[in-house]
Amino acid sequence: MPEWFEDDSFWNALYPFMFSERKFDSAVDEVRGILDLARLDKGDALDLACGPGRHAVALAQEGFHVTGVDLSPFLLQKAMGLAQEEGVDVEWALDDMRSFVRPEAFDLVVNIFTSFGYFDDRTDDMTVLLNIHRSLRQGGVLVMELMGREILARGFLPTTSEELADGRLLIQRHEICDDWTRVKNQWILIEGDKATTFRFQHSVFSGQELKDKLLDVGFGEVELFGGLDGREYGREARRLVAVARKR
Repeated sequence: MPEWFEDDSFWNALYPFMFSERKFDSAVDEVRGILDLARLDKGDALDLACGPGRHAVALAQEGFHVTGVDLSPFLLQKAMGLAQEEGVDVEWALDDMRSFVRPEAFDLVVNIFTSFGYFDDRTDDMTVLLNIHRSLRQGGVLVMELMGREILARGFLPTTSEELADGRLLIQRHEICDDWTRVKNQWILIEGDKATTFRFQHSVFSGQELKDKLLDVGFGEVELFGGLDGREYGREARRLVAVARKR
């Protein structure tokens, strides 16, 4: 039985909620923030778990040679369409982040939008980080952006909902489990008189936990920020951003 993130019906059904027009519009500014944090302005970039290509395309528009990797054929088709629409060349690869490795091929790796910690086997998380470390050149930089545990705890809501203009409604139910290391999610999509339920879970990390994992796989320097705008990872943090440099 495939894992939840391997099920393209999940991404297909929830795409309008997860990737709104506003999300696409914000990608250019987010990439500029990434490049400021990474202190890079050119090179080879990997967008790992690239989804519909928002950041991969924006990186290509900044002059980077970009590879976008995702496990979803549906999302990669969206990404290809976006690149064609914007007139940029991006290499797209259908692959699993647990297996994708290109030794010393990239100056920059980005992993954005809480695209880490999906796996039930916690050792898989370390495999992904090791793959990233191996794929970076000496002096290369990883920028990760996800929901940190401290931020989640500060504003945790067990139930939220969102409605689209066409009347589709998404109800999200969340349960903290395993000593605040995992979140169980039940998303209920209501379309007219039809309701479809998706269940999945993922890990959540504190800033220090993520930093320790990155140091453990060999990164020589790790900085934490509270957003891609470079704010402090403190009370005003909106997201957990880790910037890790390879020795």
